[in-house]
Parts: sequence; structure tokens; C-alpha cells
Amino acid sequence: MMSCTIPKELPREEQLLLRIIQKQTDNQNKDNITRTKAYEAFFAMHPTIHWSYLAGMVSRNAGWNMCDLASRNYGILLTSSYKKLLFLTYEQANWLIFRDAYPQLLLFHYSTKWRRPLFHLCKYFYISSFIEAEWKYFWQVHDEKRLVYSMIVNEQHIIDLPVIRKGPYTTVFHSFRFLFQDMLHFSTVLFPNRYGEWYGSSVANFRSLDDRIELGKKLYTILFSDLLHSEFLAFSNKTEHTGSRHDYQRFSNIVFSQTPYLRTIYPVVTHYIDESIQWNRSVLVKSKWYDQPEFQETINLTKWYQKKQKQLQVFAAIKAALP
Repeated sequence: MMSCTIPKELPREEQLLLRIIQKQTDNQNKDNITRTKAYEAFFAMHPTIHWSYLAGMVSRNAGWNMCDLASRNYGILLTSSYKKLLFLTYEQANWLIFRDAYPQLLLFHYSTKWRRPLFHLCKYFYISSFIEAEWKYFWQVHDEKRLVYSMIVNEQHIIDLPVIRKGPYTTVFHSFRFLFQDMLHFSTVLFPNRYGEWYGSSVANFRSLDDRIELGKKLYTILFSDLLHSEFLAFSNKTEHTGSRHDYQRFSNIVFSQTPYLRTIYPVVTHYIDESIQWNRSVLVKSKWYDQPEFQETINLTKWYQKKQKQLQVFAAIKAALP
């Protein structure tokens, strides 16, 4: 459940607003499907908040990754206990990001309705003072790219300690299976269009905070590129998110291993968090986090992804043949 401190000394309308935001966040943070729809619906209302669309498309990928775990190939390659731990890792990371980011988005939404900034209320949701300051700056200057970069920096710090470096999920990122997957770039963020093409970037060295921030900036650059943005938007506007890779594979003439719908295989998960952690109290913000990302690789991953899927099938076939 969303945590929120509501001081009695606040004006009554602000107290009520905090309760409304708390309830809306809880309602939309049930699972991967509700989170994805909430992000994309918010972008439809506020197209200047680019991060919300980026979050929605990355959330689609998280759902696809979750459902991959129930596919035939992963059933052969991974144990049931490891698949469960990997699912919970995806789920915890995305839940943490949403519970921090969605109140920020709603505070912006209500700021536009009330015609005055409401970001001083961020602290009552345990939102970092770093991102609170960035929202106040955006309200004045309207620097869309800077806000996206700042939210990428914030979200990656949100998951860095409780998911990547400490806690029950740390073993995932140090396991041979994850390192093998990381090395061969099987974990990939894809942005499909309705012509059977897939753009994006592969996730390399996921344990590195700097690399994850760089990846986020690359994905944003791809998603909002002048040539491709309308294609991605047409896909997401016309394609209901189910968690199954059939969402986008149906636009291709290649036959892939099928993955199930997310809600047919996964229950709603209850999460917990230490609200006292504020990452920016102990971290110095690096100027390079605001540098333009550098691309040394192609962003059209259609053929590359098809090759990776064949490799995955080969590895699964080899393992299945072993005694």
C-alpha cells in the first residue's frame, strides 16, 4: 500500500489531495498491466511529460520479460525457483518505480488543474528532494529533456539499493544464469511498430548504475526520435498490453515461441519498502548523467532479435537433450 504522511497543519484541500493521490496510486500499482496503462494514459493527457510514455513502453517490456519465464524455452533453461525469483525481481523494481513516480505525475496533473505548483507536497510521499527540485525547475522552464533525464536518474537510484545491491533479489544479479543472459544480451528493451520492425537497445551490465542511466537516455532518444515516434505511438495506441509477446509478434511473418497472457499466470503481489531511504542524501549527482547518449550500435534490432531468439531455442534444445 502507498505510504503517505498527511500533516494536520496542511490546508484541508491539500490534505484531501494527498489522500486522492494515495488512492489513485494504490489502484494503479496492482500489477504490470495497470502500471503500463496508467503511464500511457497519463502521457495521452500530458504529452509534454515524455518520461511517462518512456515508462509505459519500458513497462510493456517488463511484462513481456515476465511472461517469457512461462515460455517453453525458459521452462527448459531455468528452474522453477529461479523463475519465481526473477519474476519477483522484475515486479519489485517496477512497483518501486511506480509508487515513487506516479504521485509525481499526479502532482503535476493537479498543478495544471489548480494553476499553481504543488510539488512542495512531494515530501509527504517520501519522494526525493532531488526530483522535487527538478519538477519545480520544469514548472518554470519547461525543459522536457532535462526532466526525463532527471527522472531516469531518480528511478534508477530508487531500485539500486533495495533491488540491485541489497535485499532478497541481489542473488539474481550475481547468479551465473543472469550473468550469462547479460553477456549475450538476451534482456533487450524493444519498441515495436506495426510493420514487424523492432527498435531499441540491449541491456548490458545491468548491475551498473551508470550503464542503466545511459540505457534510459538511449531509449528516450530512440522513442522520441522525429522519424520513429509516430510509429511507436501508433503501435501503443492500437495495441492492448497483455504481457504476451504476441502483442507485437503478430505484426511479423516470423513464427515465435508463444508466451501466455500475464494475468493468466501471475497473481497480484504484496510489496514492502523502507520509506526512510533518500538516495540523494548520500549520492553526488554526476554531470555526465545529463550528457547526450552516444550510439555505437544500430537501433533497428529486428534481425538481431530474431537471431537471439534462435540462439535461445538452440540453447534450450541442447539442455533438453542432456541426460
